[in-house]
Amino acid sequence: MFPRFCCIAALILMEYSQGDSCAMKYFYSLPNWDAPLGTLFDPFVQTETGRKSQSGTGLGLPISQKFVELMSGEIGVTSQPGKGTTFTFDIQVRRDLPQESQTQEPTRKVIGLAPDQPKYRLLVVDDVKVSRLLLVKMLRGLGFEVREAENGQEAIALWSTWEPHLIFMDIQMPVMDGYEATKRIKAHLQGEKTAIVALTASAFEEERNQILSSGCDDFLRKPFQKEVLLSKIAEHVGAIYVYEESHQSQETSSQSQAKASGDDLKAASLSIMPADWIADLHKAAVSGRDGRMLQLIKQIPESHAFLAKALAEKVDNFEFDRIVALTEQIQNE
Repeated sequence: MFPRFCCIAALILMEYSQGDSCAMKYFYSLPNWDAPLGTLFDPFVQTETGRKSQSGTGLGLPISQKFVELMSGEIGVTSQPGKGTTFTFDIQVRRDLPQESQTQEPTRKVIGLAPDQPKYRLLVVDDVKVSRLLLVKMLRGLGFEVREAENGQEAIALWSTWEPHLIFMDIQMPVMDGYEATKRIKAHLQGEKTAIVALTASAFEEERNQILSSGCDDFLRKPFQKEVLLSKIAEHVGAIYVYEESHQSQETSSQSQAKASGDDLKAASLSIMPADWIADLHKAAVSGRDGRMLQLIKQIPESHAFLAKALAEKVDNFEFDRIVALTEQIQNE
């Protein structure tokens, strides 16, 4: 939630009190950043660094403040010109006691669209290329017709010529934001037939009300689950899905172990591969090129089949951001 800077030092102090309760105090130090204290926690207000990078929404710190307050804590900040800034907050927590595991009904995996349906046209609008590509690839893989736009102005142009059934509209974008694009589309009679689902990283109830009042039919908070997104499509356009049959009872212990190992994949596991291979994998993940990633994974020696299987699983599940993080970590070591 805090601003993205290098040289962030985090120190956690814990003081246990009676019973299962404990008080926790956190310190986050940003040695190379002078904070504008007057507007630091105001929603949609970005620092100079954020404006120059042309990324973010100015909501990280306000959301952090809300979270701390919900946990009966208080967040504070001190800043000295030329020396840096320190954030602190205290919260009261309880230690969880082990609970008996409960058997949950597994979520059915959607593998495609059922036959004998219309060709559903979906438009994905997002200025962040990786986020846009992930969503486009996932939806096309299920059988939807998908086009993409990187701002509200492009979205209006595509809507007027292509007439999508549903638009996934990011709210914060350059050139024209999602609010304005939605208002202009809904101002037309044809626009009333187009479902618009807003994509937002905001946790504020005020923005939810603003999104719906602008004309959006629904909204999704980032990050969202694939199942939730697909249920929104079904709700608004009537799509019917085909599901993968469950073979949970037939899963072998070796398959379970492989899945667990994939979840525990560490950057150090990639060190068996040369630096240029890691750089190529990183580049393919950043650009969302799943085919290229799978080609590179095939180059992993058979003696490290675990690594190949774990990476292929992440590609199949569109966890490109995880691969980006792993390759960045090992490149920076």
